[in-house]
Amino acid sequence: MSDIIKLLPDSVANQIAAGEVIQRPASVVKELLENAIDAGATSIKLVIKDSGKTLIQVVDNGCGMTETDARLCFERHATSKIKGAQDLFAIRTMGFRGEALASIAAVAHVELKTRRSEDELGTFLKLEGSQFVSQEECSSPEGSSISVKNLFFNIPARRKFLKSDSAEMRHIVEEFQRVALVYHRISFSLFHNNKAQYQLISGNQKQRIVALFGKTYNERLVPVDQTTEKVSIKGFIGKPEYAKKTRGEQYFFINNRFVKYPYLHHAVENAFHELLPEESFPTYFLYFEVPTEDIDINIHPAKTEVNLQEIKLVYAFLKAAIKQSLGKYNITPTLDFDSDPGLLFPNFPEDRPVNPPMPKIDPTFNPFEQSTTSEEKQESEDSDSNTLKPMYDFVQTFNSENEEEVFVDSNTQDSHEQEFVFPEERYQSEKIVPSNNFETEPETKGNLFSNVDKEDDFEEDNQEKGKILQVQNKYIVSNIKSGLLIIDQQRAHERILYESYLNKLETSKVDSQQDLFPYTIRFSPQDAEIIRELKDDLYHLGFVINDLGPNTFVINGRPADMHDNDIEGLLEGIIESFKSGLFDPNLDRKVNLAKSLSKNMAIKKGTRLHEEQMQSLIDNLFACSLPEVSIDGKPILSILATNEIEERFK
Repeated sequence: MSDIIKLLPDSVANQIAAGEVIQRPASVVKELLENAIDAGATSIKLVIKDSGKTLIQVVDNGCGMTETDARLCFERHATSKIKGAQDLFAIRTMGFRGEALASIAAVAHVELKTRRSEDELGTFLKLEGSQFVSQEECSSPEGSSISVKNLFFNIPARRKFLKSDSAEMRHIVEEFQRVALVYHRISFSLFHNNKAQYQLISGNQKQRIVALFGKTYNERLVPVDQTTEKVSIKGFIGKPEYAKKTRGEQYFFINNRFVKYPYLHHAVENAFHELLPEESFPTYFLYFEVPTEDIDINIHPAKTEVNLQEIKLVYAFLKAAIKQSLGKYNITPTLDFDSDPGLLFPNFPEDRPVNPPMPKIDPTFNPFEQSTTSEEKQESEDSDSNTLKPMYDFVQTFNSENEEEVFVDSNTQDSHEQEFVFPEERYQSEKIVPSNNFETEPETKGNLFSNVDKEDDFEEDNQEKGKILQVQNKYIVSNIKSGLLIIDQQRAHERILYESYLNKLETSKVDSQQDLFPYTIRFSPQDAEIIRELKDDLYHLGFVINDLGPNTFVINGRPADMHDNDIEGLLEGIIESFKSGLFDPNLDRKVNLAKSLSKNMAIKKGTRLHEEQMQSLIDNLFACSLPEVSIDGKPILSILATNEIEERFK
């Protein structure tokens, strides 16, 4: 039997390595930017064409490379930062001309121009799929320029599964921001299709954050600065009132590397407990410094996940540091135990006499004396009519849902003949008559109750009319022939909106109302790319959105059925659904968008509805094609049969 294990050619091995390191154009951007930083560059320029599918170019003014280094940097396992195994656990650099370049060259056309300051001429190399095409001397400025063209040209399957240009550009901008946020002393610029997206100058951390996310962040950020022997935490957190409904502005950097650490994110959320609105996320830019022996950065190929030895200590320290910053800058109410009590209470003179409080006593009052007659009382009231105001008697009663105060006007009857008005008498006086829930049977509800005779259920009962009630502001209860019909109001409204929006998207029917005063919204660069990607579909739903700048949009119209909704929060909710994976890649994008929009626009549990609103909700629900199942596959309604109710009282 012949041997079955064989050594792979270098070209195939490089493509396998590229599959681990180079997943999309953003992966190339990350590696090239980190190489430029470790080369000592103070100015880095990133040029993108067609979202990186055609060209990714990084130009830096770093130290450059010799002719030999330029040739070796494209070989596998070639690096300048590791000399022994112990160096793997004490890495402070980002990566320098090696390993990643070999993976990039295996799946693209690469051109490199580089020159050191002490050299008169530089070196120019061309590679295609790990194969050297040429190497020669050239005239080049100090530093390096690496161009990656036709990414995945020799792996059609990988290129085929790349996302749309807007989606890939969003990932590129995200990697660019992660690097730029750490190295604020370096000038960065980003050009896409010959248009400048960012031109960042050297500055401090806060200036870099403001340059990336907008001038409004200048007043939204609160500094954090705490240091111990084991860990140092610096950076900024956002004020709670500026929290957004979308993730994306949460950044952890450990030893100048961006990392994803859900455990530490939980510490931040705990520190903001009871300060954030529901379904909102805190903003933070936090930089950690820990000893290299206490961190392992080699557990993930992209090094976005790390292990910390003293993670519980870091968790507690992070939570305390954020709480201290919130209290220090008066974000949360605190007790100041260091304040001078003399500033809070005035100092009275020592010789000031102390007058104890004395109760007022009427010596002529006799509780056993008979009250005055009605004639005397009327005369007394008439004499004081110029000084007395009209009086009201307050009668408190309770209804089935909440407490309310019933005011009985004393002017409507004689003051000596006022009587307590019982709830039953009050209801009879108002003549409240229960409304008819189902006067006619909806045509679309025939498939709702397969185990119940619908003629018996929805046949009009002339002797007893059903009344619609709301329970706990969550459920709608209606009386039917066979018992009680219980409907989840939020799931029902989601189903109604979902089918309505899906119909508009499929028929391309635009139903929009123009705003008298257009609304301007600014998003983060990643969120702005999502809005651009969804703009056409949002237009068919009624949103008229126009670009006003790199990351700014103006809303000129909104859906006709959208009235007082928070349009910024609504769009942030759609973006969050897109980013958090609610957009199922196996479903059509129109289905995903209709589902996301209906979830964000539907009435929530806890919303109080009037009887007309509940009746309209029921009617619209039974007009849906699938009224008994929510858009998440959960039940919308349930029937509590009469025999089940009677069984509870046996």
